[in-house]
Amino acid sequence: MNVSREEFPVILTDLAIEKALSERQTKDQYLRLALQGGGCSGLQYKLDFDTNTSEDDWVVEVDGLVVVIDGHSANLLNGTTLDYTTALMASGFKFINPSAKRHCGCGSSFGY
Repeated sequence: MNVSREEFPVILTDLAIEKALSERQTKDQYLRLALQGGGCSGLQYKLDFDTNTSEDDWVVEVDGLVVVIDGHSANLLNGTTLDYTTALMASGFKFINPSAKRHCGCGSSFGY
């Protein structure tokens, strides 16, 4: 389902969009956001480049980057922000999820 940036369940910062555009290998790849079971808190964030979509995917195009999230993950990540941070010790994509009740120490998993 194609949606507007305002309807998309995840907020994308300009820096995250810029970094994803610079990381993709080809223009036909899009950024897929997802959740999968695992990690020390129960659910892990998953971020990958993909070229396939399914019927329950939410699809948005922002500044030339197509971003996709499956319906189940969209419900659980609604209101989450995807950012990119640069720091002396670590740089990378960061999910800021206001609905998460617990987080692991490394920040890659969470639970409700």
